[in-house]
Amino acid sequence: MTRKPDLMREFDDWLTIRSLTLDRAHEHVRDIRNVGVPIDDVAVFQTSGTSGEPAVIVLPSSFLEYAYGILMARFDRRQWKLIRDVRQLGVKVTITGGNGHFAGIGFNKLVQRLYPRLARGFGATFIEAEQPIDRLVDKLNAIANVAWITTYPSMLSILVREKEAGRLQIAPALFSMGGETLTDDLRERALRAFPSLKYGIIDAYGCTECLVLSFECSHGRKHVNEDWVILEAVDAAMQPVPDGTLSETVLLTVLANEVQPFIRYDLGDCVRFYKDPCPCGSPFRSFQVEGRQATLVRVGEVTLSPLVFDLEHENAQRIQLVQTSEREFEVRIDLVEGATEGSVYHEVIASVQRVFRDNGLEDITVRESAVLPEFTASGKFHEVVPLRSANARNTT
Repeated sequence: MTRKPDLMREFDDWLTIRSLTLDRAHEHVRDIRNVGVPIDDVAVFQTSGTSGEPAVIVLPSSFLEYAYGILMARFDRRQWKLIRDVRQLGVKVTITGGNGHFAGIGFNKLVQRLYPRLARGFGATFIEAEQPIDRLVDKLNAIANVAWITTYPSMLSILVREKEAGRLQIAPALFSMGGETLTDDLRERALRAFPSLKYGIIDAYGCTECLVLSFECSHGRKHVNEDWVILEAVDAAMQPVPDGTLSETVLLTVLANEVQPFIRYDLGDCVRFYKDPCPCGSPFRSFQVEGRQATLVRVGEVTLSPLVFDLEHENAQRIQLVQTSEREFEVRIDLVEGATEGSVYHEVIASVQRVFRDNGLEDITVRESAVLPEFTASGKFHEVVPLRSANARNTT
């Protein structure tokens, strides 16, 4: 099996072409004007590096054929009708990170550059995720007929809160998610907040290393594109786990990238393959994604999911819990205008401390921070940021 840090150290030998060195790739991505601009006949993206060093991802020109070929091959009649109907309803909006060579915006710009007619069919209005919430809401409200929004689950959570508060006026028919784990609770809350979601929420599972890793069928299951992708659910010893068992991680092999081979690449995601065939009839195996190892909080022998923390408050726009050492945490809050700082911090810290006590952790320090909550470089917002050294996987 392989991991990102090891491969990045050997980048120049990892690629099957010798014309692109890591130094040349870094020089390319340092210039934001190069987003979506290929080098020779390959495209270069980077991951956000939320768990350590960002990875440089290289895609051959044939990957475009693979990506769109897979989309056309896997969509059933219902899904094609859904896409046609949503396009007729109004505008597609993508909310993603705008400050780097990330796949969310870079792949679309690449297609616009190489195949403008194709890009028009998949056209979208881009909004940067990193801006203040009130400004983001104003931009969305100013767009007539927002029909389809593509973004991260962490941004969906923010949009849901703004819709519940009455500040967000849009009525989209479809959300499509990616890049993070979408929980059942968030899905149900979004469907309640946006009764306009005629076509529901599509939850894609992929990564920059393999943008079209899977597809979601009309029964809501994720299927591995097994004719192009090998996904192995394994335990901590990197041995296969039976279907129905939650994995420690998954190993990814991509058969569609001959320039930068990903072979048994440790993604760090926890997945569970279904035991039974999918009712949709697809021969490809289906699975559930439970989360990422890099998002788990570890204190001694205790491991906590970020979902156990309730980090919402009526007087806060965003709240972030950051683990600064094994037993020390800080709370970062972006207050709503006019809110009293002291009481909000006190209530949030008390809530966090209750979670630790309920899990047998008494000697934990949680303090307030003057630092505002931060997005990742790619525009994701993590409410809980674990200690990086405690999660040394190569997840992106």
